[in-house]
Amino acid sequence: MINHYKIKSVVISRKPGKNKDMLWTAFIGLFNENNPHLKGKEPVHVLEFKEIEKVRIKELRNVSYYLLGNDIVINNLVELDIDVKDGIVTLTGKQDLPPESKLKKIPNHK
Repeated sequence: MINHYKIKSVVISRKPGKNKDMLWTAFIGLFNENNPHLKGKEPVHVLEFKEIEKVRIKELRNVSYYLLGNDIVINNLVELDIDVKDGIVTLTGKQDLPPESKLKKIPNHK
């Protein structure tokens, strides 16, 4: 079943299962503003999915992985769909992104 949300950003986190050999629990915090982790904001809603193998992020381009907290932050959302099936959480949605010319260009690395 796919759940639909009208939110601005999402933070994806994890915590261990019941023991070290079990699958992890995925936490998804839904927020009404961008970069909530920088402002210490509380989520408007928290979703918890137990025994998850992985989280797939499809059709979303502005995604940041924060090494300090092991969190993934997705900003500039207009809507988000979350589907959970067979131990996999799949996130899809729409973002309101700046024009390509405003995005930082990363030089080619060799």
